Parts: sequence; structure tokens; C-alpha cells
Amino acid sequence: MLWRHGQTIWNAESRFQGQTDIPLDETGEAQAEHAARRLATLRPDAIVSSDLIRAASTAAPLARLTGLTVRLDKDLRERSGGSWEGLTDKEIAERYPVERATWNPPDGESTTAVADRVGATLRRIADSLSDDSLAVVVSHGAALRLGMARLLGLSEEVFGVLGPLSNCSWSVVGLRYSRWRLLEHNAGSLPEPVLGDDR
Repeated sequence: MLWRHGQTIWNAESRFQGQTDIPLDETGEAQAEHAARRLATLRPDAIVSSDLIRAASTAAPLARLTGLTVRLDKDLRERSGGSWEGLTDKEIAERYPVERATWNPPDGESTTAVADRVGATLRRIADSLSDDSLAVVVSHGAALRLGMARLLGLSEEVFGVLGPLSNCSWSVVGLRYSRWRLLEHNAGSLPEPVLGDDR
């Protein structure tokens, strides 16, 4: 389960956060508490979080409810935005129109680099689990979307087919028949089992 952190004041202001360590705001704290109560019912086996405070603070209520320890992993951090960090989307579009068109900060981390870093981290986390285990991975919108796209084997030309994750929403991926599959995306309710004959 790939869970995006709760809201921050910079989210509310449409500011690019990147790796700037911004805490959750009151709304984000409430979102994390609410989502944690739902996710705890799934009885996860592990919680792994970005070491940035907005992700670690989102993971904390789930750890409290499940008794699990949160493992912090810096490889789950958001994309480094370089000089974009702290700017609004409007400011980025005005100052960096060419780079904004491809969403690659000129002195930050490229889309490819983020996808490779987070995709490899998700594989590493999955490999550390036993079969039929559930890990909740708490990270950031672009990091999770790009890492998930890499994990699913999508080419960079179609990375955008996976829309963004809302604050404190999650996506579910699973490994079946040696293939990674997207089971749910940008969900805010508990996943339901798929019944039927489809593999």
C-alpha cells in the first residue's frame, strides 16, 4: 500500500515542497489520524516511511494503532526540486516555462532519476517481506507515482497515465504471477477483494 502524506501548509498554498522538510498542518494531522484508523484494520506487517517529517508524521498514528515500528528510508523522499522548492506553481511556470513543460526542475532531480530511485526502493521493501504480507509505504505524491510507474513497467512516455495522489490517499500494488499490478489508485477507502475469473 503506497500512502501519500497528509496536507501541509505548502500543499494548501500550491507550493513545490520537494525535499524541504515541511510539517503537516492541522488538516494533515486529522487526515493521518482518520486514514490510520482505516488502514489499521488491514493489519499491516510493516510500515516504511520517507524520513521527511510530513511522511513520518503521517505514519505515526498507524504505528501507534498497530504497534509496529516505522522504518525510515531516505530513498522514499520526494523529488528534489532544487530552486523550485518553495515556489508556487504559477511562479514556476513564469520563471521556468521550458522546464515546467516537462516537469523537470533545472537543478533538481529528473523524472527518470526519481522513478529509478523509488521504484528500486519499493522492490527492495517488497523483497524484504514474506509472501502474503502487507507493507504500508508512506511517501510523497510524485515519488510514489513515479516509483509505482517504474515498478509496473510503464514507459516514461506514459508515466502521466497515473494521475496524482491526493493528500493522505493511497494506491495498492500487488505481485501476482511474477507481475506487478495496480489494484487501486488514489483511494481513500479500504480496498475490496476482486471477485471473479480474471487473473
